[in-house]
Amino acid sequence: MNPGGSTKDRIALPMIEAAERAGLLKPGGVIVEPTSGNTGIGLAQAAAVKGYRCIFVMADKQSEEKRALLRAYGAEVVICPTDVDPEDERSYYKVSDRLARETPGAWKPDQYTNPANPQAHFDATGPEIWEGTGGRVTHAVVAVGTGGTVSGLGRYLKDQNPAIQVIGADPAGSVYSGGAPHAYLTEGVGEDFWPTTYDTRICDVIVRVSDRDSMLMARAATAREGIFMGESGGTVLWAALQVARETADPDALFVVLLPDSGRNYVGKLYNDRWLREHGLLGPYEEVADYDWRATSADVVLRGDEIPQPG
Repeated sequence: MNPGGSTKDRIALPMIEAAERAGLLKPGGVIVEPTSGNTGIGLAQAAAVKGYRCIFVMADKQSEEKRALLRAYGAEVVICPTDVDPEDERSYYKVSDRLARETPGAWKPDQYTNPANPQAHFDATGPEIWEGTGGRVTHAVVAVGTGGTVSGLGRYLKDQNPAIQVIGADPAGSVYSGGAPHAYLTEGVGEDFWPTTYDTRICDVIVRVSDRDSMLMARAATAREGIFMGESGGTVLWAALQVARETADPDALFVVLLPDSGRNYVGKLYNDRWLREHGLLGPYEEVADYDWRATSADVVLRGDEIPQPG
């Protein structure tokens, strides 16, 4: 468990400390970052201790809970439209670039290009999985966002045992599972461009997951297993189950990394009315009726089928 409630806690302090060593972030400085919320929370925790001001730029699809948490840590929050091209001046990437240029003493971690992002997972998350399973892990299933988590821990695990299968879970509409990028509701994972923090050699399998399956899988896991997970957790768990039921080895050991808790999504994912309003739950359907076994992935990419940048 991470103190800010997500796996992004693991990259925040290493990125800040690397910037301090390089002289990019100095006392009294300002951290400016585009975030879906969780990286911002990790950065805000460290900034509160170290005395830095924070400005976080978010897309308007992100939950109110995440915005409120960032403000609770003392951060300033700027909201931008979701459904615009990454190169559009209104996108949260471009707005953060502008704010970083215009704000005195500003430093932009840029989790999408910062090598300290995957390195943190190589140094900490990968060893934790290897040691926690006694080296018996055969499959690691990770939702792909910046690509830092899957690249870092995947590289570490493959260094220990090249036979380990690394499976990426990708929301429908993201570039990693192919096709033209388009808007989707699932928060915090997938991308509409190719971050340099994503090592394209790491994933052996990519599974595309719909918004409906992501969200109802998370709800099912919470109701049946008592695990209060976020939307990305539903994404990665659904992908893991799809691959697991095709795996013949009875001794296979799947490690499924759940990126964050459900606390950030009480008003959305855990609100039946919101699910119905967005077409994710039928007007007379109950969440308890959802059965992952009755669904299957429309896209499962392996090896050379996995798309590459450009």
